[in-house]
Amino acid sequence: MEELYTLEREVGRGSYGVVFEGHMVKTGQRVAIKRLPCISPECIELYLQELWAMRATAKNHVNVIALHGCLRQTGPRTLLPLKPGTLPQDLVESVLKGNVVRVPETQERSHSHSNASNSVSRLQDRQRQRLQDKTNLITPDDDETPQRPRNRTRRSQRAAEHRGPLRCLALWLVMEFCDGGDLNQYLLSRPPDSQRNYSVVQQLSSAVAFLHGLGITHRDLKPDNVLVCDTPEGPVVKVADFGLSKMAEGLGESGRTRQHFSSTCGSEFYMAPEVWGGLSYTAQADIFSLGVMFWAVLERITFLEDGTTQEQLGAYVCKGRWLLPLGSAMWENAHLRLCIPVKFKRAPPLPPPPGPAVCSLLLDMLAADPDARPPADRLEARVHSALREDSC
Repeated sequence: MEELYTLEREVGRGSYGVVFEGHMVKTGQRVAIKRLPCISPECIELYLQELWAMRATAKNHVNVIALHGCLRQTGPRTLLPLKPGTLPQDLVESVLKGNVVRVPETQERSHSHSNASNSVSRLQDRQRQRLQDKTNLITPDDDETPQRPRNRTRRSQRAAEHRGPLRCLALWLVMEFCDGGDLNQYLLSRPPDSQRNYSVVQQLSSAVAFLHGLGITHRDLKPDNVLVCDTPEGPVVKVADFGLSKMAEGLGESGRTRQHFSSTCGSEFYMAPEVWGGLSYTAQADIFSLGVMFWAVLERITFLEDGTTQEQLGAYVCKGRWLLPLGSAMWENAHLRLCIPVKFKRAPPLPPPPGPAVCSLLLDMLAADPDARPPADRLEARVHSALREDSC
């Protein structure tokens, strides 16, 4: 690790791994390094999905987080670069067999150049059963971070670590670093600014159009999964965290995927009605999630999740003293009429309410019928058009 990157400090910790701030040794460029411990087949599957989706984006869009590289940890102090276009065979087999597989060194070498697309196809053929509860996964302590050993030669170190069966202990994803935190942190720590909000929704619509054009359905769009780079020209947002994403095997008309999914996943306040109802759904569920985010960003709608004191951006329906996620409320009542802009009084400071064109767009994005929502390849143009119309 220390030959390629240095780890400076921990900047985030979630159910599946730890994110560190680091630097590239040769260039000094600041990077984010995410450690994903390979402790169960379920979490390994999510890691491979995230890796494959990030590789597919190939750093080609400014509003999608860029992957610089991937390292494979095979011992307490051994990190090996993972070659582009390959997936570790022991991880693929762990997912398919349902238990963490150990692979002898000779077998590992023989499979190191295998085509990753075959591995992904095998993963997509298995039953559509995904992990629903992330809270039971264990994240290793910081002291497990590989460090340079003392008083041992590199040759003896490698010989000791490669003796006997090997398996991948963790994947390390090296990504671009975003100094503005996530979208919640960035926007809610600043006074409301309409132009900043407009820029954010335009960038997000462009990012999702790009992903859907590649056949990638994110399935967990929310402010926590949007990172921000703070620049002199304004915020540059980056869609991140592709652990729940799915890639279509083929694209339909106009380059859009019509692949259907069945597993219920995502975050409650941003899930579409069809996902709440346990129905099969398409990439149009992402458009609903994006609609919830847009509404919350433009009107600065926030809520406190149970057990937390941190405000989060998200639209909802009030039922007495209860806050219901939009998707849940619309699944119970498909004819529910949403009040956009919000009518009830909220504490200042608040941005001006969105204009008629933007309100109409939000209602379309939040339609109970997925086919009534604008597809991603048309959404970007509609966002630009609505913002321009309301500014006249």
